Amino acid sequence: MQSIRPVLKSELFAVYQLEQAIFGEHSYPDFFFRQGFDCWPEQFLVAVDADNQLQGYLLSAQSSDPNCMWILSVAVSENARGKGFGKRLMQQCLAELPVSVERVCLTVDPSNPAHGLYQHLGFVDSAFEADYFGAGADRVVMTYRRP
Repeated sequence: MQSIRPVLKSELFAVYQLEQAIFGEHSYPDFFFRQGFDCWPEQFLVAVDADNQLQGYLLSAQSSDPNCMWILSVAVSENARGKGFGKRLMQQCLAELPVSVERVCLTVDPSNPAHGLYQHLGFVDSAFEADYFGAGADRVVMTYRRP
């Protein structure tokens, strides 16, 4: 049985380790997750398996525009991919949007299979940015509009 819930402080290092494993040189530093926990606790979700082992996480944050939220990062462990963890994290995030939020944005590597998942959930490609994270790190900007 999978569970999606807010992150616990005791899980922050495991989140960081997952981030490193998935994103390598483009990962957030360890202290960022503590700051995320302090700043956006209701928007910092984890996916755990039946043994309560961390299998994924999602961190989102309100932008300076009160009508827009950004998904800063979504990661699912290699061994848990294809089991619905990423989809459930995204669905929970979208289900719990603050009332003022009309749209949600994220970026994704154009070759990442998650691009298709995001489209399935209602996100549309809204821009392409070459070198978003530096030379050769292109990203598609995607936007979800609340129905």
